[in-house]
Amino acid sequence: MSPRTITAAARLALVAAVVTIAWLATTDRPPPVLENFSDKLQHAAAFLGLGLLSDRSFPATRFGAAKILALLAFGLAIEVVQHFLPHRDASLLDIAADVAGIALYAAARPLFLTIPLLRPPASG
Repeated sequence: MSPRTITAAARLALVAAVVTIAWLATTDRPPPVLENFSDKLQHAAAFLGLGLLSDRSFPATRFGAAKILALLAFGLAIEVVQHFLPHRDASLLDIAADVAGIALYAAARPLFLTIPLLRPPASG
């Protein structure tokens, strides 16, 4: 698979993940399977995955402030929207769990980069 194809697939997966997470964060009927998992673990896992997808979607840019701030803005936007929904509550602990997920990705990034499909294309 070519590097351009992998990047395009990662971008498509990132959009799908953002849409799915936004829906899960706002629906009043989440899938029953999610009820068995801690809300904070769900946040951390979601943002670990978003970190991975955002990093692979834009391989020419390092995983730094721009990507991290974009992810944090998305997490904050979710909490702002939830504040206005009668069936949801905004929580600073959810944002902390989002930060934890991003930090987990940053810490595990060297391990992810050992997987050929996740490595950015060589520049040159």
